[in-house]
Amino acid sequence: MTTPIGLDFGNYHSYVCAAQRGNLDVLANEVSNRSTPSLVGFSFKNRYLGETAKSNEVSNLKNTVGSLQRIIGRAGDDPEFLAQQKFVSSKLLPVDGQAGAEVTYKGEKRQFTATQLTGMYLNKIKQTAITETKSQVSDICIAVPVWFNEQQRLAIKDAAAIAGLNCVRVANDVTAAAVGWGVFKNNDLPVDKPKLVCFVDVGHSSYTVSVVAFKKGECKVLGTAYDQHFGGRDFDALIAQHFAEIFKKKYKIDVNTNPKAAARVMAQSERLKKILSANSSAPFNIESVMNDVDVSSSMTREELEEAAAPLLKRAHIPVEEALKRAGVTPDQLDNIEVIGGSSRIPSVKEVLSKVFNKPLSYTANAEESTARGAAFICAMHSPTMRVRPFKFEDYNLNSVTYSWNPVEGEDVSELEVFPEGGYYPNTKVITLHRAAAFDVTARYTNPDTLPEGTNQFICKWTISGMQGKEPAVCKLKLRQDPSGIFTIEDAYVAEEVEVEEPIEGAEPAEEGGEIPTQTVKKWVKKTDLKIEAQGLGLSQKQLQEQIELENSMIMEDKLVADTEDRKNALEEYIYEMRGKLEDIYADFASDAEKANLREKMEKIEDWLYGAGEDAKKALYIAKYEELASIGNLIKGRYNAKQEEERQAKVAKKEAANQAKLAEMMAAKRKEKKDADGDVEVPDVE
Repeated sequence: MTTPIGLDFGNYHSYVCAAQRGNLDVLANEVSNRSTPSLVGFSFKNRYLGETAKSNEVSNLKNTVGSLQRIIGRAGDDPEFLAQQKFVSSKLLPVDGQAGAEVTYKGEKRQFTATQLTGMYLNKIKQTAITETKSQVSDICIAVPVWFNEQQRLAIKDAAAIAGLNCVRVANDVTAAAVGWGVFKNNDLPVDKPKLVCFVDVGHSSYTVSVVAFKKGECKVLGTAYDQHFGGRDFDALIAQHFAEIFKKKYKIDVNTNPKAAARVMAQSERLKKILSANSSAPFNIESVMNDVDVSSSMTREELEEAAAPLLKRAHIPVEEALKRAGVTPDQLDNIEVIGGSSRIPSVKEVLSKVFNKPLSYTANAEESTARGAAFICAMHSPTMRVRPFKFEDYNLNSVTYSWNPVEGEDVSELEVFPEGGYYPNTKVITLHRAAAFDVTARYTNPDTLPEGTNQFICKWTISGMQGKEPAVCKLKLRQDPSGIFTIEDAYVAEEVEVEEPIEGAEPAEEGGEIPTQTVKKWVKKTDLKIEAQGLGLSQKQLQEQIELENSMIMEDKLVADTEDRKNALEEYIYEMRGKLEDIYADFASDAEKANLREKMEKIEDWLYGAGEDAKKALYIAKYEELASIGNLIKGRYNAKQEEERQAKVAKKEAANQAKLAEMMAAKRKEKKDADGDVEVPDVE
């Protein structure tokens, strides 16, 4: 049995939650953290994923890739992708036309697309889930920002497939949080008049506002808006730049010219930001930041707010846009739920309070609510789990038009099928008359309203399989699926047939009489048509190649880890035997055995720190067995003696217990004899 999981795919770190045993459990990783850094690193031997990438980040800057959420699914020349370079320490560049990064892996320059890098990261998440749930994991719901377009959503699904996961749904992150909130509050939700809740999510790199209408067992996103460049990292960057200017004047050093120094300043800026959330001032100290210079300064909360003033001035815009799209005013809102790790910044709280002019609510878990909602959504898709039904619809941010080449007699060659402000999942059916194969193309209707760099093209489908020379009635089922992806779900030739149907409102037939009917014409499916898609996702061949590459890298990582384990086991054996040979094992080995073992341990230890520093796994095993062939004999004698002494103690204890039991039984017999009056009485003269 597999366990459904939900992932809040964050730009800085991610949360994974499992639906198991009737609960939604956020899972801890290998170092017991409930969040995992969204980082992928590379070394001479293997890859670093998640926590290990974070712990090696400062010493491995050029080979550590972050901001995966911001680069996946983007074109290599997308200005938004290129702008991420200031936040990413590795080299970003186009790879096969897609956003990617160049790193040194196993001593060679390698280039990976953002989809591949995300697939590597998702594999780490998968292994964490398998370890924590002690079950197989295959289905996942991945929560992404609402501004993810078609290309980005397809890239997420491809990345999941590379990791061996079936992405049952790509959910908007705030919508997932709303679903989790609604499921938890379901018993308190109204049946008729909806409860209006505004969710405000201030994350690491972006800020989203969604207005959601709740009823018992369902919710609908009425409107949503966002700012892609308002988040915790933007505050960090402001702080880092503030101190960079101070250090340039005070210490005559420019930390921005040194990648390692800049990374350390950025990390310290993040820590200072968190301290200022609870304190009015905080120190800023870094030892030997660069050129052996120690730097020291401080910042007050007022100074941070002054530096962030241009950022904070934009905070009202997504709120106003979301409310406008939803057609509601702040006073109509029943709740304002604030989530996201950066929502704790005091100045952000203050601005939001002023914008809404209402109290803010923090009942939802700021970091984990999205992952919990995603896990519930995944469980809804699982055939092996029973969950309470909870229906939800999302808001379509961008209008989409389907077009085709018209034939003679057709006046229409395109149709806005899924308008902005509509809800999805949604299905529409269009009818075209065709005698031969034809193409249908989907594109975003209004390129001017799209974020810079967004590909207007969505997909091109070729429809074929018509029979006969006369134009057939071709019906196309167009769909915006639950993941927000646009498809042609079905295509078929229909024919009109006459059928008999009961007359609506007619008097019921008498017993044994005929039911009144009428003849009506209906369209019915006659022949399925073939649909071939040419979209923005990976082809089946490309996907298979990347799956095979990922699997080979997994095996290489496993070999490196196993080799390191065998090396550590050999090293530990030497340390253990050296100490115990002069102590508890001293009486269990002859002088010749001790001398032989000492000599071998000394030689192998010298080898370990010399030629054996980077040996093969089999060699470490052979060296271990060479020592164990002598050491385990000595250890066996010691263990045999210990067991002999233990058995003697057990036998002695059992004998004592038996003696004590016999004494107790004798005492009981004596007491019984006295009670029966069978007692010897002295002679009385």
